[in-house]
Amino acid sequence: MTVIHTRWSLSRKLAFAVSPFLLLALISTVVTLWVSWQLNGGAAAVNEAGRMRMQAYRIALTVAGPMGAAAQELPEHINNFNQSLALLRNGDPARPLQVPWDGAVRQHFAAVEKDWVQFHSNWLAQRPANLDRLTSDTVAFAADIDLLVNSIESNMVGWTATLHLLQIGVLIVALLGAVTLLFAGYLFVLEPVHLLKQAIQKIQGGDFGFRVHRVGGDEFGTLAEGFNGMAAHLQSLYGNLASKVAEKTVELEEKRERLESLYEVTALVARATSLEDLAQDFSKRIMSIAKADGVALRWSGQAQQRYLMLAASGLPVEMVDAEQCLNAGDCFCGSPTPDNALVVIPIRSLPQESLKHCAKAGFETVINVPIRVQERLMGEVSLFFNAKVSPSDAERSLLEALNSHLASAMENLRLNALAREAAVSGERHHLSRELHDSIAQSLAFLKIQVQLMRDAMQSQDQVVMQGVLEEIDTGVRECYGDVRELLVHFRTRANAEDIEPALATTLRKFELQTGLTTVLDITGHGLPLTPDVQIQVLHIVQEALSNVRKHAHASQVWLRVEQQPAWVFEVRDDGVGFSVGDGAVDDTHVGLQIMAERAQRMGAALSVRASRGGGCCVRLTLASVSISPATDNVPVSS
Repeated sequence: MTVIHTRWSLSRKLAFAVSPFLLLALISTVVTLWVSWQLNGGAAAVNEAGRMRMQAYRIALTVAGPMGAAAQELPEHINNFNQSLALLRNGDPARPLQVPWDGAVRQHFAAVEKDWVQFHSNWLAQRPANLDRLTSDTVAFAADIDLLVNSIESNMVGWTATLHLLQIGVLIVALLGAVTLLFAGYLFVLEPVHLLKQAIQKIQGGDFGFRVHRVGGDEFGTLAEGFNGMAAHLQSLYGNLASKVAEKTVELEEKRERLESLYEVTALVARATSLEDLAQDFSKRIMSIAKADGVALRWSGQAQQRYLMLAASGLPVEMVDAEQCLNAGDCFCGSPTPDNALVVIPIRSLPQESLKHCAKAGFETVINVPIRVQERLMGEVSLFFNAKVSPSDAERSLLEALNSHLASAMENLRLNALAREAAVSGERHHLSRELHDSIAQSLAFLKIQVQLMRDAMQSQDQVVMQGVLEEIDTGVRECYGDVRELLVHFRTRANAEDIEPALATTLRKFELQTGLTTVLDITGHGLPLTPDVQIQVLHIVQEALSNVRKHAHASQVWLRVEQQPAWVFEVRDDGVGFSVGDGAVDDTHVGLQIMAERAQRMGAALSVRASRGGGCCVRLTLASVSISPATDNVPVSS
């Protein structure tokens, strides 16, 4: 059997509590109005009955008066008396007038009607001759009317008492209704509001387990249920808040540790100067970050056939010695995967033959993290653990990011080594070219002169011997000058912002070496040249000055520099000059060809204007791109 619980609303409860009193008050009011109506009608009836008594005396006086006056007034008095009787008998709702009938009132009213009939028959139907009994009959008739008035008044006293009782009852009902309404308001409104207020204070105080009870099934009950649900939700949230805060704290701490690890590894790889130091420092750091029990860092060549151990930490000595060089495929370590991804190797669940060193050392898990730059594999980092380990996605990402930093650092070291090798090779090539173009040719010339000297000595030709000695002396002097010039060139340094001090120093050394007068003219203001471009420009200027020293037989040299709209360097002398045909530099002029090669590497334009007896002018014009760092970063030896 299903029991249906009816939920009473607050308005329904209040209406149910107050409705009986309202109904009683309505009934009392209606009854009071009816009793008041009865009293009003009875009062009018008393007045009308008293009027009848006055009319009876007036009729008696009229009968006793003159005959003429009686004949005129008596019908009117009789009619008025009959109307009063009719009013008392039938009542008048318009006034209102209504006799409160009961047994006594009906008896006395019947007596009054009987007396009126008798009085009318004795004294009004015909005028009697003897009027002696008129006064006594009138007094008796008035006495019956007084009895009627007294009976009506007695009846009205009862109605008045009833009215008073009704008024007292209405007052009592009003008081009871007010008390009931107050009690219902407290029970159904104030108490639930107080309970809800108390619950709110408890929740504000942190007592999320407090619940509201004894509220009922009205609107406050619905509100209490909603409040209890909200409190339960808050309690659930607050109960999980500590764990969530702890989880977030752990997560933030892990992220902080990852960032710190990335920062430390970044700083470590940035200050690494050699592959050995980098490998040792990185292996120790990643072992601490991964909380591993051992680590091995292996490098693989481009063929990926062998894996060479660069660094190890936490591994037994015999294991390090045995795995200094692993052939690809001999072990799970040193075996590249198709996708070059991180691999977790459970040692105990795999054949022990391929992992005999790891198993002997007591390791349970190995994590191989490849070292790769883009798609090129450069090696791997093996992390050894004494327990079963399964890295999370965040730990995998961290290990791969650290190895990516290591790969970038290894690649940078390789590129730096190649750059240094290229710089040394370029320096050696430049030195060999300079030696070949200057000292080697002078030594070849001296070798020829020595052979001529031997021939002259065999023939005892003093004149030829003297001439050959002069040539040898000249050749030695030129060779010595070339050596000093090369030393000056190799000691040249560029200025970080302005090329003018370097040009002035070059001209001053040239003056000391040759005794020639030099003039430096710089016009305009342009963007400063980068150091490598300055070096190339200085070498071209020095080569032009060297040609002046060797071949021009000049007395003065001018160096003019224009900075706007483009950098222009012009070396001009007043020497004997030479013929360059249409202005092109041919292979017979070695110094000019060297200058042309340097200009070509900078992307600059080199032009030579010369004529026999008119001196020579070498003009170097830099393109706008020459202001940016040059592509030929060849260091200059000191």
